Amino acid sequence: MVLLYLLLLFLCSPFSAAAEEKGVSMTNPLLYSDVPDPDVICVGKDYYMISTSMHMSPGAPIMHSRNMKHWQTVSYVFDTLNESPANDLEGGNIYGKGQWAASLRYSKGVYYVFFGTGRHSYVYTTADPKGKWTLKTKLKRYYHDASLLVDSDEKIYLVHCMGGALYVKQFTDDMHGFTDGDGNGTKIISIKERTLHEGVHAYKIDGKYYMTTIWWPAGGIRTELCFRSDNLIGPYERKTILCDDLGFPHHGVAQGGIWQAANKQWYAMLFQDHEGVGRIPYLLPCRWVDGWPMLGDENGKAPTHFVIPGVKEKGGATIVCSDDFSDSKLNLAWQWNHNPDDALWGLTERKGFLRLRTGKVVSNVFEARNTLTQRTMGPQCEGTVRMDISRMLLGDHAGLLAFCSQPGGLTIVKTEDGYLLQMSDRGEVRAQEPLSATEVWLRMSCDFTTDTATFYYSTDGKEFLPLGTPFHMIFSMDHFTGNKFAIFNYATQHSGGYVDVDSFEFNLK
Repeated sequence: MVLLYLLLLFLCSPFSAAAEEKGVSMTNPLLYSDVPDPDVICVGKDYYMISTSMHMSPGAPIMHSRNMKHWQTVSYVFDTLNESPANDLEGGNIYGKGQWAASLRYSKGVYYVFFGTGRHSYVYTTADPKGKWTLKTKLKRYYHDASLLVDSDEKIYLVHCMGGALYVKQFTDDMHGFTDGDGNGTKIISIKERTLHEGVHAYKIDGKYYMTTIWWPAGGIRTELCFRSDNLIGPYERKTILCDDLGFPHHGVAQGGIWQAANKQWYAMLFQDHEGVGRIPYLLPCRWVDGWPMLGDENGKAPTHFVIPGVKEKGGATIVCSDDFSDSKLNLAWQWNHNPDDALWGLTERKGFLRLRTGKVVSNVFEARNTLTQRTMGPQCEGTVRMDISRMLLGDHAGLLAFCSQPGGLTIVKTEDGYLLQMSDRGEVRAQEPLSATEVWLRMSCDFTTDTATFYYSTDGKEFLPLGTPFHMIFSMDHFTGNKFAIFNYATQHSGGYVDVDSFEFNLK
C-alpha cells in the first residue's frame, strides 16, 4: 500500500506534470531514412503520416505517433496495385513509377488518402487508419502532386499541379468523380518562372486558403513557398516560408505539410534529398507571422534541435526493425519490390522461417519477383540475414543487396561445383569465395556520412569476414528510392528451388 501511495503521489505531483509539460527534445533529421513526400494530420492526440512508396508493395505507408518524434508503421493504404502486368514484373516494370506524393486528410470521422501513379489517381478511405483501407475511387486521369482540400462546408476539393500552375477541382458528393468531369479544373495560381513548382498542400485555415508548394529556382535550392487568398479561386499572394539546406549543400529542405498539434502549436514536416539513404523527413516549428505560416526558427532556418512541449518522451522509431519470422504475418516494416507472387513465399512451411521459392526464370534481380526490402537508416546501420541455402537449384541466385537502381551486395550462386559467394558492384563481380556450408550469415554495413556500404559473411554467426570492396550507394530518379536492404532469391535456369530465411537483424551503429 505504501508503494502504491508513493506511486500515485509521484504521478499527481507538480514534478510529474512539469516533466510532461516540458515535452520532448527533438533532433533533426526526424527519421534518417527514406520517408519522402510526407503529409501529416493531427486527430485528437494522434498524429498520422503518409509517405511515398513508388514501386514497392504494400504501398502508401501510414505511420502513427503520439508525440511527433517517435513513429511506427501501422498500416498500408493498399496491398497491391494492378494497373498492368508490369506491376507484376511481367513484360516490363514500374521502377520510378508506382504510388507518388499522397495527400492525407480527415473529415467527420473519415480518413481520406489521394495519390497518383503517373497513369491513374486513387481515393481510399477508412474509419480507422490503423486498420483496413477501402478503395473508393479509381480515376482514369493522373493528377500530379495533388492535395485534398476540405472546405469549411465539408465540400472536398482537389488542388493539382500542371505546367507550374495550380488548378482546383471539386469532387462530387460521393467522391466518385468531379463536378467538371475529367477536365483540368479552374486555374487558381499562374507561376511565371520556368522552374520547378510542384508538391502542393492545400488548406483552409481561419477563413483563408493556403497553398504550399516547392520552388526550385535556377541556380538555387528547393524552397518552400506559400500562397494565400480569401477566395479559393484567388487572387493569391505569395511568400517564401523556408529556404534552407541545413548544412547539406545544394539540397533544400522542402515539400510537405503543416498542421496544428494537440498542444495548439503548429508544425511542418518537410523532406530533404540526402543521396544514398534517400529522402529524409524534418520536423519543423511553424510560426504564424502576419498571417503567414513561417517555417523554422525565428531566423527562418530549419532548427537542428528544439523542444515539443506538452508531450511525453515515449516510444521509438520502428519503421525499420529486426525480424525472426516467427509471426504468421510479415512485419509492416517489409515491402516487396513490385507486387509479390503469394504462391511463392510463406511463413508457415517451416516454422520460424521465411521461405522464398523461385518462379519464372529471369536474368537479373530487377526482373525477380518476391524481393523483400526494408529501409536503411542513417547515419550508420547494419543488417544481417541468416539463410539456409541447401535447397537452391543449379543457376539460382540468392543473397542480400543494397537495392536501388544501381545495386551492390552479396550473392550466393548455385553452380555445378557447389556454392559460390560473390560480392558485386553494379553487376560487376569484385570478389568471390567458394562456400561449403549450407547455412550462411550475410551482413551489409552502411555509412551514410560517406554513402558507403561494406559487406561481410559468416558460416557460424560469430566470425564475420569482409568480402569485396566498399560500395558507393547512390540515389537516382531511375528508381526514386533510397538504398534498401533487399533479400532475394531467383532462378536463372530452373524454377522450383528455395531458400529459408531464419532471421534479419537490424542495428543502428
